[in-house]
Amino acid sequence: MKTEIRIAGLGGQGVILAGYILGKTATIYQNKHATLTQSYGPESRGSACSACVIISDEEIFYPHLTNTDVGIFMSQDGYHKFNREAKDSALLFLDSDLVKPEEKDAGKLLFIPATQIAEKLGKKIVANMVILGFLARHSGIVTLEALREAVGSIVSKKHLELNLKALYQGYNYQVEKVR
Repeated sequence: MKTEIRIAGLGGQGVILAGYILGKTATIYQNKHATLTQSYGPESRGSACSACVIISDEEIFYPHLTNTDVGIFMSQDGYHKFNREAKDSALLFLDSDLVKPEEKDAGKLLFIPATQIAEKLGKKIVANMVILGFLARHSGIVTLEALREAVGSIVSKKHLELNLKALYQGYNYQVEKVR
């Protein structure tokens, strides 16, 4: 099985890090194949950026998305730029604090106030971890245990506790709104 994932947001939200963590989770901790491509504007913070991750049980010969199965949108700009790439059956995760969908959008939309949850934990920069936890709970693409291991191997010890709390908050968040 092959899953194409687009993570879109703004520089400074940890979009690229989230993609890297997903890829490492799949390859190192779940024995799958993965690719990561990334794009961002000339500014490092505040401009649109995205990470594209492909996770597959088999080798991946073309590392670019052709039909997005899962979208993670952390900004309105990223959503407007990339949501139309998603399949009609796609699973779309939206930060409900920052993204307002259009009525005609295809796919299944799941909402989580990731930025709000992260701010309550003390730093909105961990909203990416909140969404990764939420993804693990509702997609079956990666497990929480594998994500935890990957985060532990990537994030510095100084920031690990906060990042893991954010991951668990996302995983345990009860979906209030699905469309």
